[in-house]
Amino acid sequence: MLAKRIIPCLDIKNGRTVKGVNFVDLRDAGDPVELAEIYSAEGADELVFLDISATEERRKTLVNMVRSVAEKINIPFTVGGGISSVEDVEILLNNGADKVSINSSAVKNPQLINDLAQKFGSQCVVVAIDAKQIDGQWIVHLVGGKVPTELNLFDWAVEVAERGAGEILFTSMDNDGTKNGFANEALAKLSGLINIPIIASGGAGNMQHFVDSFKEGKADAALAASVFHFKEIEIKALKQELKNNNIEVRI
Repeated sequence: MLAKRIIPCLDIKNGRTVKGVNFVDLRDAGDPVELAEIYSAEGADELVFLDISATEERRKTLVNMVRSVAEKINIPFTVGGGISSVEDVEILLNNGADKVSINSSAVKNPQLINDLAQKFGSQCVVVAIDAKQIDGQWIVHLVGGKVPTELNLFDWAVEVAERGAGEILFTSMDNDGTKNGFANEALAKLSGLINIPIIASGGAGNMQHFVDSFKEGKADAALAASVFHFKEIEIKALKQELKNNNIEVRI
């Protein structure tokens, strides 16, 4: 059985780590390079670094910061934000990223998933899907959750997997920042539909929420931000709690 992964997420805006609720009301959470180094030392399995305003502001991810983070850590590192071409990915990988996360650009140009998987390998391609429930349907949203599409979460996830993505990072916008737990029903449904790893995101508030994401949501990894940034949950203690619940983790 593959070990479940714990992944702190660094949402970056203007060079700082920020955290909001339901994708708005952002507050400062610290220096991303310092946080990355701390999480690497504390036993995080991976890091995700999202330049959350890159797509909106039509600019590229902060390559210098990627390089600085990569120099400080020894765990896999995924970078997202404003990535829209093979060239963008090449630059990030050359500066220390292990994987890239694409979201809006994948919806606008689904062929990009195929192209990246073909050139760099599926293991390098994470497709992030932000979705919220509208009239009982999980609808995919773009540009940091600001723009609704006509895509259904589950249909899009199946297509993403078929096109060669190596992982899906599913964020429930309804749960994001609420600390009420992950969207386990949707996670479990995704897990039943596709055979690539699913990272749960949005809603972590306590250790039990992580346990539930793995047991009920069938997630392969769980991602969180504020509970780690503001020291509400320590990674070592979380992993011990998971182990106590018979969930395989690397300690």
